[in-house]
Amino acid sequence: MVGKNPIILIPARMASTRLPDKPLAQIGGLAMIVQVLKRAQEADCGRVVVAAAEAEIAEAVTAAGGEAVLTDPDLPSGSDRIHAALEMIDSAGAHDVIVNLQGDLPTLEAKLVRDCLAALDGADMATLVAEISDARERDNPNVVKAVLSLESGKKARALYFTRATAPYGDGPLYHHIGIYAYQRAALDKFVSLPPSPLEKRERLEQLRALEAGFTIHAAIVDTVPVGVDTPEDLAHAEAVLKEQSQ
Repeated sequence: MVGKNPIILIPARMASTRLPDKPLAQIGGLAMIVQVLKRAQEADCGRVVVAAAEAEIAEAVTAAGGEAVLTDPDLPSGSDRIHAALEMIDSAGAHDVIVNLQGDLPTLEAKLVRDCLAALDGADMATLVAEISDARERDNPNVVKAVLSLESGKKARALYFTRATAPYGDGPLYHHIGIYAYQRAALDKFVSLPPSPLEKRERLEQLRALEAGFTIHAAIVDTVPVGVDTPEDLAHAEAVLKEQSQ
């Protein structure tokens, strides 16, 4: 067991230039943040709480029977938001492992949350990757690649994350999926660190952890959940949800 008492925290805020009020966008008859909440609950890994930057998000979650906590809207990142929420709801430290689940992944398969938790296995952090099968993703800087030290089967250790096409040469490339599991002490340390040089250069927060010497394990999975950033993404995700429900 990677943690005696895991918690899943979902950071959410209204500020989105490409899809205004994104957490409340309707998909499958529910607000997107409620769809993500349901996926997290389906994983059956422990307590699920939405760390909301605005009252409207918290109200949508509680109306759906979920748990939400209001956080400072000026916090700079999702990691800071989940840490602030954790300190409010669990200052005694009962939850020893934390999953950071993005609030814009309404098609997420519940199994992926369990895979991320299982990958932690003594590391400071864990995340997910999937082998790139679409050639267009190989050179797309919006598709973050994970450079891995492959161990056995579906397990790996993350050496680097980049928007470039890496590593060079023949062999698979891996698409990083932005779900994280943290040991609680690692999350505490992470949010105390300033943004690192590589983090600022690549615009990838996880590089702060690697530059600070954290170990990050990666589980290799078969599917990449649909991230919703635009109205087109929303329509795509709704179609995927319909397929999954059939």
